[in-house]
Amino acid sequence: MYISAVSGHRSAAMAIEKAIKLLSPETQVLSLNAFSYTNPISEKIINRLYMGVVNKVPQIWNYLYDNPSVARKLEKIKNTIHEFNSPKLKKLFDDFNPDVVICTQAFPCGMVADFKRIYDSNIKLIAVLTDYVPHAYWIYDSVDFYISASDEVTKRLVQKGVALEKIKQFGIPFDHKFNENIDRDSVLKKLDLETHLPTLLIMGGGHGLGPIKTIVKFLEQSKRDLQEIVVTGINTKLYNSLKSQIKRYNKRIVILGFVDNINELMSSSDIIITKPGGITTAEALAKRIPMIIIRPLPGQEASNTAYLVEKGAAVKIDDLNNINTVVEDLLSDFKKLNLIGESAGIIGRPNASLDIANHLLQLPNV
Repeated sequence: MYISAVSGHRSAAMAIEKAIKLLSPETQVLSLNAFSYTNPISEKIINRLYMGVVNKVPQIWNYLYDNPSVARKLEKIKNTIHEFNSPKLKKLFDDFNPDVVICTQAFPCGMVADFKRIYDSNIKLIAVLTDYVPHAYWIYDSVDFYISASDEVTKRLVQKGVALEKIKQFGIPFDHKFNENIDRDSVLKKLDLETHLPTLLIMGGGHGLGPIKTIVKFLEQSKRDLQEIVVTGINTKLYNSLKSQIKRYNKRIVILGFVDNINELMSSSDIIITKPGGITTAEALAKRIPMIIIRPLPGQEASNTAYLVEKGAAVKIDDLNNINTVVEDLLSDFKKLNLIGESAGIIGRPNASLDIANHLLQLPNV
């Protein structure tokens, strides 16, 4: 169970499903957008509200994110919503009769946790965290196991009252295809790019968020001969705007919309400039591609960035005026660039999806 059709939470759920099917083809798996299933109208309203808040007034999200005081104040509202949703979950679970429910986002995790309490259910509930810092909205006594992304996540879960024996540290799940070897030159040739030039991959998640247009504009001023692959996701406004300007650019630039070959694009790039979403981050770490993170949003993005920078796997830029200096410095210093890639490899968990799937399949009564 996840929320949002275009999200890292959904990607994580799909990665786990794919890994389960690979290890045990006969296992039945139902992947579900829990918010759409239980509250289809509210989902659209809240998604728009969330996108508006994080883009226009991110300081509000910073206040709400992992705030124990806010969590306590929302407790009654949350319980009311969960009680309203529980009969719908009962029908779903009666029909599908799952042995295990895996949640890659805190909202469905809370719904199922309260369902277990309301109906005195013994159904196994697994919480799969997809960021490098756990927030308070994940914590429920009726969660059977937590899948942790790192040592730091495990420590913070324990600090929040989760028993250590309930935590399995497998990493953030992503599609196992990111571990495949890709022929860089063939991908670049298909994109009509040069094989000898440094290549930057510029992304803003599935929604194409962040200052992508400004990044492209600044990189036009770079003295370094380089080329760019820009992925705009479902942000058609951004895609059309960049496409309309492409003839004015001096750099070689390929503009792409929502694509399913990010693994190939990462394999063909020297640096990725991206939002630090948990799934994108896990994929980049597996590919050992150095990350440049620009102005991360408060909340999970800021927390992910702090973790990556501390581990030496990413460079953070707060002022876009510095982007060319940072890019040119990295591309001119192979040793530094390689060191960031090596640091990424150290903290990466390339087998996370398969490890999680294997653990789920070995649970008693599964």
